[in-house]
Amino acid sequence: MRYQHRAREDQDRVAILILSDRSYSLAKTIAGEVDGEIHGASARCRAADVLFASVADHLRALFNQGRPIVAVMAAGAAIRILAPVLSDKRSEPPVVVMSENGASVVPILGGHHGGNDLARRIGDITKGHVAITTAGDTAFGIALDEPPQGYRLENPKEAKSVMAALLSGEPVAVEGDAAFLKAARFEHDEGASHRLTISAETREPRSGELLYRPQTFFLGLGAERGAPPEEALALAEAVLSEARVSPLSLAAVASLDVKADEAAIHAVAERYRIPARFFAADALEAEASRLENPSEIVFAEVGCHGVAEGAALASVGAEGRLRVAKRKSHRVTAALAEAPRPIVPNSVGRSRGRLFVVGIGPGQGDWRSPEASRMIAEASDLVGYSLYLDLLGPLAKGKTRHDFDLGREEARVRHAMELAGEGRDVALVCSGDAGIYAMATLVFELLDRGVLSDGARRIAIEVAPGISALQAAAARTGAPLGHDFCTISLSDLLTPWEDIQRRVKAAAEGDFVIAFYNPVSRRRRTQLAYARDELLKWRPAETPVILATNLGRESEHIRIVPLVELRVDHVDMLTVVIVGSSNSRVVRTGDGREWAYTPRGYARKSGSGISASEPRDEKALETE
Repeated sequence: MRYQHRAREDQDRVAILILSDRSYSLAKTIAGEVDGEIHGASARCRAADVLFASVADHLRALFNQGRPIVAVMAAGAAIRILAPVLSDKRSEPPVVVMSENGASVVPILGGHHGGNDLARRIGDITKGHVAITTAGDTAFGIALDEPPQGYRLENPKEAKSVMAALLSGEPVAVEGDAAFLKAARFEHDEGASHRLTISAETREPRSGELLYRPQTFFLGLGAERGAPPEEALALAEAVLSEARVSPLSLAAVASLDVKADEAAIHAVAERYRIPARFFAADALEAEASRLENPSEIVFAEVGCHGVAEGAALASVGAEGRLRVAKRKSHRVTAALAEAPRPIVPNSVGRSRGRLFVVGIGPGQGDWRSPEASRMIAEASDLVGYSLYLDLLGPLAKGKTRHDFDLGREEARVRHAMELAGEGRDVALVCSGDAGIYAMATLVFELLDRGVLSDGARRIAIEVAPGISALQAAAARTGAPLGHDFCTISLSDLLTPWEDIQRRVKAAAEGDFVIAFYNPVSRRRRTQLAYARDELLKWRPAETPVILATNLGRESEHIRIVPLVELRVDHVDMLTVVIVGSSNSRVVRTGDGREWAYTPRGYARKSGSGISASEPRDEKALETE
C-alpha cells in the first residue's frame, strides 16, 4: 500500500445543484457555510465539484442516496423530477429549492428532517425570503407527525386532525417526559380532549390521542449457528409481549460480533425495521456482574457469560436495566433492556460491515451506474488502485482512501474485506465491471480459501455492475457484439500460456467474436501476434478489428483495421481488442464514419418474410 490518508467521515454533505455558471459564485458561498459540494450540469458548469449530464437522473440519484439537496431551479421542475421516487415522507431527505439570486428559498421536501432549518440557514446567507409552509413548524415550532430521532408515532394518520384542533386554538394535554413536546408552543391543559402521550406500553391509542413511542429498549439476542429466523421472530415477539412493550419502542437488536452474519438476528431487525448492532466478547463480559443468568458454558464457548443479557445491557449503558431477563427457545435466547432515555443506535456497538464491490466503468461519471454511485456515497472507506480512486473525483471526498499499486491485487482485496470486518462500509473500486477480470472473483476466492479473519468472513457483500471495456468499445464502434462472442485474456501471468492457446484456437474454430483483454505488456509482445495468425486460419483477412484505447477518457483513441493489418505496435496496455467473426462487417454512414457490426442472421431466417433492409422486432422474432 503506497499511502493512506484520513478524510472527513461525515456522509451528509449538502449537494448544491446548479444548472449554469451564473449560480456558481452564490453556490460556492453557500457551500462554505453549510459544508456542501457543488453539483453542476456538465455542459455549463465546468467549475463544479461534481458534474452530471442529466439533471433529472442526477437529482433523483441524490434523493435516493438520502443526500440533503439545495437545487437552484424552479420548484415546479424539481417537484416533477422527484415525483416518481417519492414514497414515505418519514424517510425523505431535505430538499430546498432556491432562485438564482437567492431571493427566494423554499423547502419542498423533508421539512422536518432538516429541510426547514437548512432553508433558514440559506436565507440568512442570501438575505432572501424563506417560505416555511408546514403549519406545525410555523405555529408551534414542531411537527406532530414527524417526531425527532428517538421517537416513533404510533398513529400518524391521526396527526392531521389533532393538528387542526390545535391550530384552531384548542389546548392539549401532555403525558410523559419528552423535551421536544415541552418546547412546543401550544396551550397546555391536563383536562383537554386532545392528548400527546409518551409511552412504551403496549396498547392502542385513545380517541384524540397521539401516542409517541420512545426508542429506549434494546433486544439482546443469542442464536446457535443456523437457527431458524422464524424461531427468533417468535421469541422476540414473546419477550415484547411479556414486557408489554410496543415494538415501536425498540431502538435496535444487539448481539455478539461472531453473530454478525446470523440470518435469525437480521430477520428480527428487518421485521421491526431497526438496526442490528454487535459487540466484542470483552464488551459483553464487562456486563457480567449485572447478568441475571450468567453461564460458564457460554463463557467457555464465546468468551462472555451471557450473550442476550450482556448485549442488551451493553446497549443501554450503566443507567439502563434489564426489563426481561434471558428467555430461551430451542436454539435462540433473548433479553430486553431499557434505557432511561432514547439512545441513538449507531452510538453503541458496531454494525455488520459491508463490502461494496463496485465497477465504475472506464471512469467518467456519465458511464457510472446510479447504484455504483450510491454505494460509493454510502461507503466510509475506499480501496483500490490509485488511478481508479482518482477517477472518482469529488465523489471520493469525505472518505478514507486506501491506495494500492498494480500487482498487489490480493493484498488490496484482503485489506478491503478486513476493513469491512471491523464494521465499516467499504467500497472496493474496480474499473470496468468488477466481475470481468477484476476483483469480485478474488473476494469470493478469499472467502472460499478460508484465509480471512473471523470478522471479514461475516461481512455483507454487494456487487455493482459496471460498463466493461468490451461494452464501451462496442458502443463506440457500432454493434460488433451483436451475435455470439467471448472474452479471452492474453496475459499468462495467472493463466498458463498453453491454456490461452487452446482457448484462442477453440474460439477461432467456433467463429466467435473475440474481445482480447490484456493484449500486450512491456514484456509480452508475442501473444497478440499468435492470436492474429491463428484467427487468420479461420476468418477472412478483411475481418474488422476494433482497437479501443483509454475508453471514456480525454485521450480516447479508437480505430477499425482489417485483421491482416493488425500490428502489435498498434496496441498498448490500455487497449482492448475486439476481433469480429467471419460474418462481421464494416458500414460507412453519410458523414464518412465507419461502424462495425455482426449481423444476427435476421435476413437468413427461413420463412421470416423479412430482408436485411426490413428489420423486425427482436422479441417477436425470438418467440416464434
